[in-house]
Amino acid sequence: MPQSPLLIGCASGFSGDRSDGAAAVVRTLAARGGGTLIFETLAERTLALAQLARNDDPARGYEPLLDELISPVLADCLRHGINIVSNFGAANPEAAARRIAAIAQQQGLPVPRIAVVHGDALSTPAQRALLQERLGASLAGQDVVSATAYLGATEIAQALAAGAQIVVAGRVADPSLTLGPALAHFGWDANDWPRLGRATMAGHMLECGLQVTGGYFCVPGLKDVPDVHAAGFPIAEIQADGEFVVGKADDTGGAVDARTVKEQLLYEVHDPARYLTPDVVADLSQAHVVELGANRVAVHGITGHARPAELKVNVCYRGGWLAEAEISYAGVQAEARARLAADIVQKRLGSAFKLRADLIGAISILGDDAGEMRRALPDSHARDLRLRLAGEHADRTQAERILREVTALYTCGPAGGGGVRTALRPRLNMVSCTIPREAVQSGWNFLEAIAP
Repeated sequence: MPQSPLLIGCASGFSGDRSDGAAAVVRTLAARGGGTLIFETLAERTLALAQLARNDDPARGYEPLLDELISPVLADCLRHGINIVSNFGAANPEAAARRIAAIAQQQGLPVPRIAVVHGDALSTPAQRALLQERLGASLAGQDVVSATAYLGATEIAQALAAGAQIVVAGRVADPSLTLGPALAHFGWDANDWPRLGRATMAGHMLECGLQVTGGYFCVPGLKDVPDVHAAGFPIAEIQADGEFVVGKADDTGGAVDARTVKEQLLYEVHDPARYLTPDVVADLSQAHVVELGANRVAVHGITGHARPAELKVNVCYRGGWLAEAEISYAGVQAEARARLAADIVQKRLGSAFKLRADLIGAISILGDDAGEMRRALPDSHARDLRLRLAGEHADRTQAERILREVTALYTCGPAGGGGVRTALRPRLNMVSCTIPREAVQSGWNFLEAIAP
């Protein structure tokens, strides 16, 4: 079992994140002897959107920014023995793997050993019947776009142990992108719950990119972060016992300190003693952090317990059409005019539509779909507002009525509205459940083994 630490750097926290951070991470990993580069590019609905793209074109369905993420660093990763692991395969991991192979060929590089993880997409009749049984009425009659299970680290670890240089997955749990390389590097037993729990939380620290290096942490005057515009992506140094230190790419802005690490440690954790993942139930209830120096924080006290018996599944289905329209009001009685405009549109559309009205500049952030807050709060006499009206309908033609009514405010009043913008897009709804592990047939293949 290797005792040398494993360095893992993350260069993306979601689909659409900055694509220029990987170079600094790769330079840092190379200078320290190598490691693994991960890209986390999925969110709960990203897969459904990717599936829609694949339905339109079988060659699509993977991360749209794949070329921007991979092209600048592929040669350096191969040169320095830095493995790449990512879920940027989304709904089409095979196509993403082929695209990476094509990029390598275009750059005159030897085609790397690329492994593709499969099994997260639940599409067999038996799997769909099981989902219908678990979800009942909430799924009855719905037009399902995607059903995906959260896989764990096993396939990633197996592929790396077999010599993969790049592992492309679809929906795996975010921390599993880190745990998989750790399992392969250290050769841990798959039931070594304390080590798995620690490495899983190391993955949790990395999975959101700049959140842990000061980006999402930053509040001017309260939680200032130096050079946050150039914050570096995070790097974890994992030891053979699973203990880890969080840092960031060299010569970058941002900050990693006890505060940023604590915030990320608790991010999206409903129960610190039972953080559920496909690989392990991590226990961070006794966790504590220690600043080791500038931008180096150790996390201690984490352990783990036996993994859950079932896997989480997200099912996305078509939810009709979402119509959004905006119009601006400024000057005398601006807020009163915006409020009246919202009332006009609602009265003209009638009870068939439930509209959300946001007075951007006065009331727009808090959840208020029913409009109760807007009606209860008095006019604040704001003089610079943007009215946003949004509604949904199963029928596209009906949803378009919202857009036409807002556009008509140009001349139909109230006075002085302008700058109308409208948007209409299909809406996806989501429900979740769990299913037995044995209902998911997951695995992996090298790219060469996949028929073209």
